[in-house]
Amino acid sequence: MSSAIERVSPLDFPWETADPFLFCVHHLDRYPEGNELMGPDPALLEGRPIGNDFSGKDGWSMYHGDVVPGFPQHPHRGFETVTLARQGFIDHTDSLGARARFGHGDVQWMTAGKGIVHSETFPLVNEDKPNTTELFQIWLNLPGEHKMVEPHFAMFWSDDVPKKTFTDDDGNETTLTIVAGVFDGLTPPSPPPKSWAADEDHHVAIWTLKLDPNATWTAPASVEGVNRSFYVFEGQGITIDGQAVPNKRRVEVDPTSQIEFVNGSAPSEMLMLQGKPIAEPVAQQGPFVMNHPGEIRQAMLDFQKTRFGGWPWDEPAPVHPRDEGRFAVHIDGRQERP
Repeated sequence: MSSAIERVSPLDFPWETADPFLFCVHHLDRYPEGNELMGPDPALLEGRPIGNDFSGKDGWSMYHGDVVPGFPQHPHRGFETVTLARQGFIDHTDSLGARARFGHGDVQWMTAGKGIVHSETFPLVNEDKPNTTELFQIWLNLPGEHKMVEPHFAMFWSDDVPKKTFTDDDGNETTLTIVAGVFDGLTPPSPPPKSWAADEDHHVAIWTLKLDPNATWTAPASVEGVNRSFYVFEGQGITIDGQAVPNKRRVEVDPTSQIEFVNGSAPSEMLMLQGKPIAEPVAQQGPFVMNHPGEIRQAMLDFQKTRFGGWPWDEPAPVHPRDEGRFAVHIDGRQERP
């Protein structure tokens, strides 16, 4: 009998994806205690290439931040970012005046559309204990007809993101978290209205799976014509459809097949990305993703001219007050908390 596995490949940085996805990265940084500015002690920054620190030294990176880790103001056009904040906090500010702090299982789904500048910082809010920060950022493409829609973001607070635990015959558990897609009666919050994922016929699914040692679980079949990949990012190996797969691997599978997972002797974790391809040309340069090179040149000109709304903040990488908690203020002024 033929295997449902079509291809196995190592996880590089960023992770390889398939249409309709453009990009996926997993950050796990074991930050130390924060100082009064919610950054690491300056002594710990010595020897790092500040402004472009992806070193992983001592288990963490500053990325493009200089005082607080993260990604100061930068533009996007033509696609969406889906950010799963699994541990720690992310502070969001943008060129249209919106701001948020989210973390501990929250998800931000942002449609960049015709253009937005945003900052994503990782505040070290704990002064007396480590500030481990873990997140996925996934880029989901927009079809040509929606690349120039108005920017928008939605918050999926952790309590609203559906989770379910399955127990196998030996009592071992598998926990499924659904950010996008519908399965076994679990329905997550709705994605932004112009998202490729907003149409159920596109079968977009974003799941995370956590398996106990020796747990067995079977993923249901999807439909023909979608791209479906499982990313094994934690553990000591897992058997997928009868094939042993080491940790740190992307596994592309036949979407029409049920997929059985038999975990090894350590807890394992996986991310699943699935969706019907948009099947349009992709022209990409850095943070701009359009259909044709001429549209990329226009995006650069537009950004130089308009700055996609300017920058209404005093700093390129704003950080919210330490005790602010989780919140969101949207582009239209609407405020919400978990």
